[in-house]
Amino acid sequence: MRIRPATTTELPALQDIERAAGEPFRSLGMAAIADDEPPTVEELDRCLRAGRAWVAVEADGAPAAYLIADALPDDHALHIEQVSVHPRAARRGVGRALIGYAAGRAREEGATALTLTTFADVPWNAPYYARIGFRPLADAELTPALRAIRAHEAELGLDRWPRLCMRRDLTPRSAP
Repeated sequence: MRIRPATTTELPALQDIERAAGEPFRSLGMAAIADDEPPTVEELDRCLRAGRAWVAVEADGAPAAYLIADALPDDHALHIEQVSVHPRAARRGVGRALIGYAAGRAREEGATALTLTTFADVPWNAPYYARIGFRPLADAELTPALRAIRAHEAELGLDRWPRLCMRRDLTPRSAP
């Protein structure tokens, strides 16, 4: 798959990817996550305009996955807000490739890490991220920006299931 910046006309397709990617949560008893609305077109457009919305596209050019991120300048990190892969493209390394692409862009911008928040016990969340080089952060390691993100998630009710912050340090030779 080819990775490139998302386009404005693709934003509704990203919402469709998010809905499809959420369905497996239902089998874990997390129907509220499966039923959660994806980011709005306006939220996605904000990331697009900031140059932090990327898609992995199939041979026909249709998006099969996306990643949106936000800079945390005080943390010298690029924070992955969402990475979603349509189930038809799952288990093909697409998510890993998107994260690798984001890591490369983050390095170009002078970031020293990628961060994200995720469900601790969902197999395709924290355990997956650990396999690709992210480590869980202890509460004492959370920066003010990550604390604010976690507080917002708690307001949204995401803390019904264990969540954590994770970080992957970036060095010039970090693997994607």
